[in-house]
Amino acid sequence: MPVPRRTGRAALAGAVCAGLALALAGCGADEDPDAGTNGVGKLPAAKIEAKAMAAAKSAETVRLSGNVVSQGRTYKLDMRLAKEGARGDLTTKAAGFQLLRVGDELYLKADAAFWAGEKGGKSDAAAAQKLGGKYVKVPSADPVYKRFSGFTDKDVLLGSLLALHGKLTAGDRDEIDGVRTIRLSAGAGSGGTLDVSLEGTPYPLRLQRAGGAGVVRLDDWGKSVDLKAPAKDQVVDYGKKISGDG
Repeated sequence: MPVPRRTGRAALAGAVCAGLALALAGCGADEDPDAGTNGVGKLPAAKIEAKAMAAAKSAETVRLSGNVVSQGRTYKLDMRLAKEGARGDLTTKAAGFQLLRVGDELYLKADAAFWAGEKGGKSDAAAAQKLGGKYVKVPSADPVYKRFSGFTDKDVLLGSLLALHGKLTAGDRDEIDGVRTIRLSAGAGSGGTLDVSLEGTPYPLRLQRAGGAGVVRLDDWGKSVDLKAPAKDQVVDYGKKISGDG
C-alpha cells in the first residue's frame, strides 16, 4: 500500500514545533546563571565567602590595586604581593613612594620631601636629601616599618581588607574583565560588597569596603612576582632609626 505523502501544512507544522522546542531548550539554558560556572553561585552566602577566603589564602601571589582609607588617610596602592614579600607603589595626598619587602627586609624609595617630613625638622634637610631617590632599608623597630610593612604582607593585608561586616546575602551577578562573578553584600551593602569569580578558582576579584573606605581590585592570582633586593649602590642603610618619632 503506498504511503500517503505528507502535506505541506503538516511538514510546516512539524518544522515550527521542532524549532520552538529548540528555542525553548536554549532559553532554559540561558536562564541558569550557573551554567558552565564553578558552582559557587549555588551555595549560601557564608559558604561562598569561606571559599573565597580559602582561595585567597592559598594563592601564592596576587596584585591588589585601588584606594584604601586607613586611620583617616587615603592611600592609592598598586601592590604585587607574595608570601615571601611584595613590591609596588603607594601614594598619599602628601607623597608617593615605592615599597619593596624581601623576606624581613623592607625598603622604601621616596623623594627628599617625604623623608624631610619623616625626619621632622629643618636640621635634617641634608639627611633627607641623601635619602631621596634611594632605596632606604627601614629598621624593623622604626615607626616607618610598623606603618608600612602591613601593606607588603599578603595575609595581613587581605585579612583586614576582605572582612565584611553584617549579615551576608548573595545573588547579584556581574562581569569583571569578562569573568562572571557573584556579589556578596554585607549589611545590605553598608558592610561592604565582594565580587567572587564564578569561573575557575573562586577568587575575590573586587571589593567595595564598608563605609566608603575604598574600592580595590584583586587580580593576577598566582602570577610570579619579581622580588630581588636592590643593587647595593641604590641602598641607604640608615641604621636603627629613621623617623623623628619617639
